[in-house]
Amino acid sequence: MPTPSAKQRILELRELIRYHNYRYYVLDDPEISDAEYDRLMEELRRLEEAHPELITPDSPTQTVGSSILETPFTPLPHPTRMYSLANAFSREDLADFEASIARMLGREGPFEYALEYKIDGLSINLVYEGGVLVRGLTRGDGVVGEEVTPNLLSIPDIPRKLPEPLDLEVRGEVYLPIETFLRLNAELEEAGEAPFKNPRNAAAGSLRQKDPKVSARRGLRGLFYGVGRHEGLAVRTQLELLGRLGELGFSVEPHHRRALGVEGVEEGYRAMLEHRRSLPFEADGVTVKLNDLSLWEELGYTAKTPRFAIAYKFPAEEKPTRVLRVVFQVGRTGRVTPVAELEPVLLDGSTVSRVTLHNESYVQELGLRVGDTVLVHKAGGVIPEVLRVLTEASRGEHPVEWPSHCPECGSGLVLSGKIHLCPNPLCPAKAFEAIRHFASRRAMDIQGLGEKLIEQLLEAGLVRDAADLYQLKKEDLVGLERMGERSAQNLLEQIEASKGRGLERLLYALGIPQVGESTARALARRFGHLDRILEASVEELDAVPDIAEATAQAIHQALAQPQMRRFVERLRAAGVNFEAKEKPQSRALEGLTFVLTGELSRPREEVARLLEAHGAKVAGSVSRKTHYVVAGPGAGSKLARAQELGVPVLDEEGLKALLQERVGVEAW
Repeated sequence: MPTPSAKQRILELRELIRYHNYRYYVLDDPEISDAEYDRLMEELRRLEEAHPELITPDSPTQTVGSSILETPFTPLPHPTRMYSLANAFSREDLADFEASIARMLGREGPFEYALEYKIDGLSINLVYEGGVLVRGLTRGDGVVGEEVTPNLLSIPDIPRKLPEPLDLEVRGEVYLPIETFLRLNAELEEAGEAPFKNPRNAAAGSLRQKDPKVSARRGLRGLFYGVGRHEGLAVRTQLELLGRLGELGFSVEPHHRRALGVEGVEEGYRAMLEHRRSLPFEADGVTVKLNDLSLWEELGYTAKTPRFAIAYKFPAEEKPTRVLRVVFQVGRTGRVTPVAELEPVLLDGSTVSRVTLHNESYVQELGLRVGDTVLVHKAGGVIPEVLRVLTEASRGEHPVEWPSHCPECGSGLVLSGKIHLCPNPLCPAKAFEAIRHFASRRAMDIQGLGEKLIEQLLEAGLVRDAADLYQLKKEDLVGLERMGERSAQNLLEQIEASKGRGLERLLYALGIPQVGESTARALARRFGHLDRILEASVEELDAVPDIAEATAQAIHQALAQPQMRRFVERLRAAGVNFEAKEKPQSRALEGLTFVLTGELSRPREEVARLLEAHGAKVAGSVSRKTHYVVAGPGAGSKLARAQELGVPVLDEEGLKALLQERVGVEAW
């Protein structure tokens, strides 16, 4: 009979794991590391093995992932079920795995295995009919997933059409490359938004965007390793299958290998662990699969996992260390970020002595004090992160004190949402990054003004901020390192050309908190001139599509700063153009939301720009707030969703008629 304590612990673990499944699979916002989650699952699995009479069908050990709750995506069943892998953490676990195979097959090993990196991404299922991709689903609970086909089509590793007319389900992982993850998090932090916790979290959040254009910009990639339904795909082994998927146009991770028995798996695992840090993606283990596919059918599945495969997890390095002090650094936009200085600790091959604490609310959630002992790891295997305060260890005595003034220039800090900002555009800490951003390709695009040259200009006292660039003369530049007469002239011509880039780029170049490229374009389209934005109220800014009230307040507050007003006037005096290049032609469609789907006679981007030029909003998914769906030949799930919700559907002729009625015949 189970003891009351064992039964109680099983119930506690199930409730806790279900909660973390919800955070991980549904919200894409995990609260604990993968290693901590694995420990909870392993404890539950061992308790249930010891007390099999307590196992229930809804236990997390018997189910996959988390149920699909209310989301913007349509839940659809998988043609064949998707499973998750059981975990191995040691050589003993591997030996038990091979022994169970031998027992079920009635013959002795060693067996031949295929080893592959276990990519830490988001599992997907691609359904092809006659060689054509008809839909793509997230794993969901293994039986039902979310249809995210438009978002998946933005990933270059996913073929829309196969070279052969096959009926297939292809399984793989969507992931965010580590370099892309680091860049995305830096952009989010500078914009005052919460960074993603790890590359898997970032991949899930990027794939499950309502607007496929956002997914496309995130730089997602895919790797593929398996099939569900696979009529006509004649392969005998897992390694043959990987080769066949490559022939069909799918990206396949190249470091797979053959292994014989537990000894061979252990040897391959050690080699792959050694190579792990050179991968462009995050891998959290090695998948160990019987290579002979005929044995898969013979062994079958449990309620949750295949009996022919297991995931041999990489060890997660999490180490305790002490917080010596908390300092504050100032970023390009003036964002003040707390950084914990730690007693140095060796973690995943490098010494960690500093870790960002993101913002004040993050520090409060941790309950962190100076002198605390904390548990640290590398998020995504890359970024040092504090997991939690070890309250069972000795606690620090001093709370983290947030400065009221900028630690670099002394200006009073302002609060925007959860972030503290230095409003002074001349703050020394901001100068280099502010000028580099102002001159960057997507901002004012001043070619030839690289980082080393910016450093020289600042050190020589030739510029204090970006407005000073427009006062530079050839004699100022000639004589700087690698700057001759011709180079100086070319740079001055680039600076002069930047004056005409238009309001869209200028707004982005100013480095206003929470104003990225899309927000800058939306503001430029609505107001047409910088002066009108400077005069706009919070309510008028909030009325711009896709600008929330908090963002409107942050923009209004930043532009009202005296230092920003003086900076803008210096740009005006230098002759910088404050007018939008993409001026709004009318507001005839203001308040209307359109969704475009299927093939149109003109590129959809062009049609979207036309609609936006007359005040409309173009969204990526259909909801009850959609006013019209414009559907061409080949329209799929969006058309079905519109019909389900009763949203009016226009063909191209219907759109032309609407434009003629609202805007005038010349619009098309």
